[in-house]
Formats: sequence, C-alpha cells, structure tokens
Amino acid sequence: MNLHYFFKGLLIVILAGTSAWAQQAQTLGSISGTVTTSDNRPAEFVNVALKGTNKATNTEAHGKFDFKRITPGSYTVVASLVGYDAVEQTIEVYAGQTSVVNFSLNETSAQLQEIEVRGERVNKFSRIESGYVSKMPLKNLETPQVYTTITRELLADQLVFSVDDAMKNAPGLLKMWDATGRSGDGGSYYNMRGFVVQSQLRNGIAGNVSSKIDAVNLERIEVIKGPSATLFGNALTSYGGLINRVTKKPYATTGGEVTYATGSYGFNRVSADFNTPLDEEKNVLFRLNTAYSYEGSFQDNGFTKSFALAPSLTYKVDDRLSFNFDAEFFQGQNTGLSVFFFPYGQTIASMGVTHADQLPIDYKRSYANEDMYQTSRNINFFGQMDYQISNTWRSQTNLTVTNSYSDGPGPYYYLIANSKVTGDPNDIGTNYISRNDQFTQDSKDRVFEMQQNFIGEFSVGNMRNRLVAGLDFFYKNSDQYFSGGTLDTINVTQPILNYRNFNRTSMNAIYQRGDYSFVYPAIYKTYTYSAYASDILNLTDNVMVMAALRIDHFDNKGNFDESTGTIYAGTAYNQTALAPKFGVVYQPVKDKVSLFANYQSGFTNKTGTDFNGKSFRPEQANQLEGGIKVDLLGGKLNGTVSYYNILVTNLVRTDPTHPNFSIQDGTQVSKGIEAEIVASPVQGLNIMGGFAYNHAEFTKSDEDVVGRRPNTAGAPYAANFWASYTLQAGSVKGLGVGFGGNYASDNTIINSASIGQFILPSYTVLNASLFYDQPKFRVGLKVDNLTDKHYWIGYTTVNPQKLRSITGSITFRF
Repeated sequence: MNLHYFFKGLLIVILAGTSAWAQQAQTLGSISGTVTTSDNRPAEFVNVALKGTNKATNTEAHGKFDFKRITPGSYTVVASLVGYDAVEQTIEVYAGQTSVVNFSLNETSAQLQEIEVRGERVNKFSRIESGYVSKMPLKNLETPQVYTTITRELLADQLVFSVDDAMKNAPGLLKMWDATGRSGDGGSYYNMRGFVVQSQLRNGIAGNVSSKIDAVNLERIEVIKGPSATLFGNALTSYGGLINRVTKKPYATTGGEVTYATGSYGFNRVSADFNTPLDEEKNVLFRLNTAYSYEGSFQDNGFTKSFALAPSLTYKVDDRLSFNFDAEFFQGQNTGLSVFFFPYGQTIASMGVTHADQLPIDYKRSYANEDMYQTSRNINFFGQMDYQISNTWRSQTNLTVTNSYSDGPGPYYYLIANSKVTGDPNDIGTNYISRNDQFTQDSKDRVFEMQQNFIGEFSVGNMRNRLVAGLDFFYKNSDQYFSGGTLDTINVTQPILNYRNFNRTSMNAIYQRGDYSFVYPAIYKTYTYSAYASDILNLTDNVMVMAALRIDHFDNKGNFDESTGTIYAGTAYNQTALAPKFGVVYQPVKDKVSLFANYQSGFTNKTGTDFNGKSFRPEQANQLEGGIKVDLLGGKLNGTVSYYNILVTNLVRTDPTHPNFSIQDGTQVSKGIEAEIVASPVQGLNIMGGFAYNHAEFTKSDEDVVGRRPNTAGAPYAANFWASYTLQAGSVKGLGVGFGGNYASDNTIINSASIGQFILPSYTVLNASLFYDQPKFRVGLKVDNLTDKHYWIGYTTVNPQKLRSITGSITFRF
C-alpha cells in the first residue's frame, strides 16, 4: 500500500464531500451568542430557548450558546436563569449566515416561592454533552459509549488540586502508581477495565505531563471507557480507555481569583487564575493560570514540590475564523515513591506472608535520605485553528508539541526472603529489603502531533448525518537513559544504624566504581500516519447508528546503539492496523432514556519475530458493550449501567516448543459491569456514585498464568461515592458540606502457579469537606483518609499510601 497516495486521495475525497455538503447547508442559518450577568461575568447553565419551538440549550462555561441548522425566519430568543429576570430578543435568521444575539441578566427582586431548574444547572456534577468523546458535539444519550465527566464544580467541592485527586470520582478507575516524574511517563498509572492507563491526552490530543499533574488549568476531566483507537489511536490510549483533560479557556470579561491552601505534612500552595480581553472589540482574549505547591511526606523523609504556568490566548479573526494558543510549563522535584518490588523467581511461600499488611515494613519510614530526589520538567505548546466553512461544516486544525525532561535518582526496594540472606532454607520470613536506585540522566522525550478534522452534518433524504473525518500525524522522539545500582540489604526489624546513607553521595561512589546493576538507553523515533472517519446517522428521531474506521500506519525506525552509532539489528519495523467501530442508540423515551450498544477495536504495535523469523502483528482488542443511560426528572437524575466484554488476541507469550523464543497466539478476556449515578434530588444536594466489577483472565497463555487474573488487572471490585449539600437561603447561604469515599477489593499483584499469590488487602478510604462559597470569596476545609487507614496500591508492587491529612484553603475572586 502506498500510504502517501492513500492519504492524499482520502483528503481529496473529504474536501470534495465537504464542498458538496457545504452547498446544501447554505439553505439553513444559525444563531449564536453569549450571556453575561449584570457584573459582566459569563453566565453558565443559562437556559436559552427559541420561543414557540422545541429548541433549547444551556450556556457553556463561558456563557456561550449555539443553535445550528435553523430554518430562515424571525425568532424570539429567551434567556432565563433562576434568581434573574428572564430576557428575550427578536432576531432574524438568514440562509447561510450566523445571527448573533447577546444577553445581560439582572438579579430578580421577586421572592422565589418555588424553583425548578433545568438540566445541568440543577445537577452541577453532570455534563450532558461533550465535543471530545466522539470528536464532535454530541449529547451523552446520543453516544453509544460509556464515559464519565468529572466537573469543575465537583473539584471545587472536594478541594482538588491535582488530576490524581480528581480521578477518585471515576467509577472503576483505580490508581496503581503515583507519578514517577520520568520523562515519557504520563503522570500516575491507573487501571480501568483490567488494563493500565495514564492521563496523556489534553483537549483530545497529545498532552503528556510526566510529573504529578496540577489541576490549576483544569476545567473538567473526561474518562472514556473501552478501546478507543478508532478516533484517538493507540499511542495515548489503552484497551481500558483513556483520560482526557479539558483545560480552561479565555472568556470575554476581566476577572480571576487567587487561592492559598495549607495543610498536613507541610503542604503549602498558592495559585492564581487571571483573565482579560486584550482589545476593545474583545476579539483577543488572554488567560493565565499558575501555581506553586510544596508537600512533605507522611513518612519520615520525602517531599514533592512543583511549579505550573499555563497561559492561553484566543484570537477571533471574524465570525468564521478563530485561533487558540496554549502553553504549559510544569517543573518539579520529588523523592522516590516508596515502592517495594518482588525479586524475580522468589516464591511467596519463602516470604512467609501473603498480604501487604503482614509485612514487617514500617509504614511511616521511607528508608532513604531526602536528597534522593528527581527533577522533572514539561514544556508543552498547543495550537488550534477553527474555520467555519458553512453553517453546518467546520474545519479544525490541531497541533501539539510536548517536551518531557527528567534527571536524578529514583529509590526503590526489593522484599527479600530471609533464606536469601541467611542461606537457611528453613528461615521463612521477609525481614530484609534491598535498597536500590534507578536514575534517569538528562532524559528527554518529545512528541509532535498534527491533526486535521472536518466536522459537520448533512442530510440524505430525511436522515440526518453527523460526520467527523480527519488525518493525524504522530511523531515520538525518545532520547532517554536509565541506569542504577544497589546500595545494601538491611533488616527492617532491627535498628538501622546507617539509615541515611542511602543518599546521592553513596550511590555516586558506587557508580564511579562502575557498579551499575543495569544500563538501559531508550533512544528511538517512531512515526504514525492515520486517517479516520466516523458517521452518526439518524434513521429516525429515536434511532441512531454509528460507523467509524481508522487506518493506522506505524513506522518504528529502530533502537539506536550509542556505542556504534547505528540502529540495533531487528528493532526497526512497520505495521499497519485497522480499527473499526460500530454503535447503535435507541431512545424509547426521547432525550430521557437511551439504550445503546457498541463494537469497537483497539490495537498495540508489537516488535519482534517468532522462531521461524515471522514478524509479529499488532495486538488486537475487540469490545462488545451494551447498556442504558437515563436523563430524568428535568436533569435531576443522570445514570448509566453497562456490560462490556473485551477480548485481546495476538498476545505474545513464551513458545512452549522453543523456550528461548516467543509465539503470538495468546488471548485474554476482560469483562464486567459498571454503574454510575449523578443526581440532585433536591436543590443544593448533589450526589455522584459508581460501582464496577471486572473479571479478567488469561484464556490462552503460559502454563504458569493461564486461567488466572493478570497481576496488572487491579482489584476486581471498586466503588466511589460523593455527596455535597449547599444551603440555598438564609444568612449562611453558600455554606456546604461534602462526604464520600472509595472502596477497592483485594488486589492480587502476584498470581502465578510457580511463584504463588500475594495480595494488597481491600480498603475503604473516607473523605469529607466543608466550604463557604460567596461571589467574592470561598473558604474550604477538607479531610482526606478520615480514619487514618493503612492501605496499599501497586502495579505488581507494594506502595503504601498517604495517611490522614487536613487541608484548608481561601480564594479571593475579582
């Protein structure tokens, strides 16, 4: 296949189709505008309706609203919000044009006796529409796929300062590792539907941050479930899904806020959010978010400190053309993560313990000096051009460049069975740990992505089509160097006289002698060329079908050998994969109840050959999913229940006939159920909860693990809950309280016939918050891990987690 001509031909077809559909779209018009309050602040959740029709919408975060595909004529536009006087304007709509109408709302002087609030306004933890999940604006009930939105209102109630803190609100999502800070990583590691995933997408495209990701510029998070390679590729997603960070955007008024927070373990943080238009016409808008944070450890040594700077600029050239420019600068330092590994081949029986809470390790000790810290840095740039081709078609061009850097040590430990130290096979126990370092040295990782999308709609007869078609180029340049060594082995049940000698000076002396345990350069370049299209067809008002396809060509240039200046033989390869997606939605009750099903595919490129020299194919994951979504009681109750079944094929495993080689015939199944509810039964009360069960199993694999749950699949059961209530009237209006927590069942992190089983015990962690929210200020207090629970997470490792902490914050708005 000549991919150059394929992509060129596909682009010509897309442009030709777009031109034809654009001509048809010229017979209709559209309406757009902005709603502000009397103090010139953007008004979110305002109900905007066309009087005498069934067309209505809600304003977005910056007060904007749109009506597409409007028949030319005269309309009365009405804007209403509880607590404000309703306003209306009459406007003329012309074919092929966008009519603009703006509103300013004044507070009502009437005493409200009865209140009914529609849609998102009453249910502040809910978002009914996303422009990223399907790469086009689509309501949740129209989307044949499960996703969770974590809103900024929820983040505010919980005093969330990082993506890590926010992720506890996604059903079935469990943290496995904290962020390492190493270049190329995407923040913390999570598990979703039995597969590992990281937060590597920002506004739908590459946006890697290798350290703990600050929430200073975060508008919301979208957790999209299931294999998602059709629209997002495989480089930034997993078979479990993806995590997409949606960032704050500039708006048309001057304003902002400054926040200071302090708390347990020396936590201190100051942040600012400033927004202003840069010209009188408000066509050039600027916003700046920045934060500095420092936090010590719940253990005796350790710290994390970070600085974030995120400017953004919007330039509206005219009613058709606009540009958005963003940058992110994240810099931080962090000590090791207190991670305990299992030595290769060491049996669980020889350790004498099978659960993490049985280990003799001191939960509050780090076993390392505080100078064992790593420096990490991310410098990211983003650009977007939006061009309105017609009323119903637009072109969107995205460009992103992410640059990750890390340098410094990363302490870690091995759990050592007594017999390994004493030489006595009858000495059962695990009283020893070895202290080790894995460092990165001036490691760099660069990603460049350019994406062109055409988004719009057209009709075939009476059937409405909504289509996105695009081209994507993804380039990764890894120039990373990993190495490390071992300091010593210590008995954790006895006083440690040389406790602080696990430091930089001691490790540097080892390296100067050439005593490296390993040297691992990761120097390579990859290129991915992709084309995709996705169409949603309304067979009727209540029945929609989706069909999508991606073709993906992956070109790995091979691993670079610094010693010879050449590419390692056999490491360069090319692979082409197809990723289809199909979905159906049936709404037995229009815009209230939705039955959905989907089939979607994911893939992972694999390197290497089998005994006969045959190159491996891309690994494949195929998902079948179905369920029900509801949006009831005027938006007061949103919920999803779904069942999924993911089959992974082409897994590489040990060749039983030729043990020194691999074959590609392994299979794994991951299936389960998920449920989520987002409700506001009475005004001021908001509830969010979720439950997930996952069954994962190697159905064809090495004898040691076949029929067993993968040790990277996480806990099979998980649940999350959060409820908050805010007083709506009286002298303490705005006073609120929140309470909730997370549950995870036992997590088997070692699961093998020959080695045995080791378990991280189940846990329930409870959290609470208290806040007082006023137009000009907000005061908050939160307590995490209320019961001071000892618990562990792990990615085949044992990682103790933070004990009870108390944090207070105060925000001033202007």
